Amino acid sequence: MSKVQGGMKCVKYLLFVFNFIFWLSGLLVLAVGLWLRFDPETVELLTGDNAPDTFFIAVYILLGAGGLMMIVGFFGCFGAVRESQCLLASFFACLLIIFGAEIAAGVFGFINKEQIVEEVQKFYSSSTADVSNPNGTAIALIYHKTLNCCGGSTLDPSNTLCEGAEENTKDCFTAITEFFNEKLHIIGYIGIGIAGVMIIGMVFSMVLCCAIRNNREVI
Repeated sequence: MSKVQGGMKCVKYLLFVFNFIFWLSGLLVLAVGLWLRFDPETVELLTGDNAPDTFFIAVYILLGAGGLMMIVGFFGCFGAVRESQCLLASFFACLLIIFGAEIAAGVFGFINKEQIVEEVQKFYSSSTADVSNPNGTAIALIYHKTLNCCGGSTLDPSNTLCEGAEENTKDCFTAITEFFNEKLHIIGYIGIGIAGVMIIGMVFSMVLCCAIRNNREVI
């Protein structure tokens, strides 16, 4: 027999639907994280010795959050159906932990946003410093091809790697900034969306948990 009646029964089913959506959101976050990690353009730009890995740290945090969301969403669905006060309280605690982790990841990304771009720009500059180095030349050419750019902060005609480049070709520093800012904005928007969803879940789970406890006290 159900432990909750009336309006609380509606909350119970709303929580179940929410958790199913939360599980799907976790799947979406995981998919986006995998795309960012294995995106051919990103992998090409961050491949090579001494390549910066700060961007991938943010991606790994996103992957971890997505996997954890799927697990928590599953147990949240189970707790709502079973009307288990223990599972719902655990679900609330897990959401609170994930919420804190999301805030930490957001702060990390915001603080290191410029650092990520600067590290990639330095990596590109070091690859073009010695054109006699075949490895550096190969890395620079990958950047030129992937980002459709050439040169550092300005297009340098004396740069042998930029011979034949059109005058309106974008410099690679600007191209790198635009490319990684776009990726980081995706991570940021997903984080904000997850935080909003989790707040709703915490409210629903706490309301239902309190209703179950009150019904037990009455009985």
